Amino acid sequence: MGGDDHLEEKYMRLAIDLAKATIGQTSPNPAVGAVIVNHGTIVGMGAHLKAGEAHAEVNALRMAGERAEGGTMYVTLEPCAHFGRTPPCADLIIEKGLKRVVIASSDPNPLVAGRGVDKLRRAGIAVETGVLREEADQLNRFFFHFIKEGTPFVTLKLACSMDGKIATAAGESRWITGEASRRDGHALRRVHDAILVGIGTVIADNPRLTVRSGEEGKNPVRVVLDTHLQIREEAHLVTDGAAPTWIFTGCTVDEDKARRLENGQVTIFRMPSERIEIKDVLKRLGDEKIISLLVEGGAAVHGSFLHEEAFQQVVVYTAPKLIGGKDAVSAIGGLGIRHLADVPALSIEKVERIEEDLKIILTKKGE
Repeated sequence: MGGDDHLEEKYMRLAIDLAKATIGQTSPNPAVGAVIVNHGTIVGMGAHLKAGEAHAEVNALRMAGERAEGGTMYVTLEPCAHFGRTPPCADLIIEKGLKRVVIASSDPNPLVAGRGVDKLRRAGIAVETGVLREEADQLNRFFFHFIKEGTPFVTLKLACSMDGKIATAAGESRWITGEASRRDGHALRRVHDAILVGIGTVIADNPRLTVRSGEEGKNPVRVVLDTHLQIREEAHLVTDGAAPTWIFTGCTVDEDKARRLENGQVTIFRMPSERIEIKDVLKRLGDEKIISLLVEGGAAVHGSFLHEEAFQQVVVYTAPKLIGGKDAVSAIGGLGIRHLADVPALSIEKVERIEEDLKIILTKKGE
């Protein structure tokens, strides 16, 4: 690594912090931050704020103006070299006369994938890569997964007792976890493109599935798995206008009801068979440029995602309560997995205490 290693990481960490502040609002683009330094002074900073708007490099260069010439840019992701909704950033970096570019993450997008670095080097600009790469990669793991697989990064969210129950045998479920945990779990909606539930949850709770009133952030697309189109026409998801609602059904439904529901906010996706297949849903969501999906249940839906191993991350909020009983509702339903050898291997990424509860983040090994 050229220059002072400590300063290199300091400037890159600032770029990462700029990108972190935009997580959840740039999709389907990645979150990117950029910092320009000249003669030991920060002369420009920028982040990509929203798809279709200026990239981080452009915003940093605008701020730096003429002071960018001869400077070094620290950027969290390889600059693009192709024309998309905006012109190539690599071309602008060359035009503004920077002498050096330090990059954290390589871009897996085939339209970029090393081309930005090659273009900069051919123009005589020194390029270094991999500075704080792990931290920068973590920022955009939703995006990286989507580019590789063409389907959204899936987070399963569970809120349960210590013995894995989400309701008592009598059906009581409010509230097992505390208010702070529920608030933290709600914040996950801000950073995912879409939130998915089963029709049982919609009928039982009539949820809105939005970001809490008074909190900043866009509402996610609401996705409902509803094989037989049972959703009520007066349900909040149909009438509130707060965000698009996408209903996935089997191939045979009441067409008159379907026409009434499709009111501009509601879209119905008919799957090719009577049964909704999770992988078909994820493929269609990927086609619709949904980069990340938060699955909030209920138990049967979580069981389907587990059975198909159709998830990358699990976030569990666990309350210090024991409910017990074979008839109490478990957080994950369905048939379960019969053999331990077939159980998905998970890694505990983080454990933290939220007031009286525990929050545990697990990732599937290999993700």
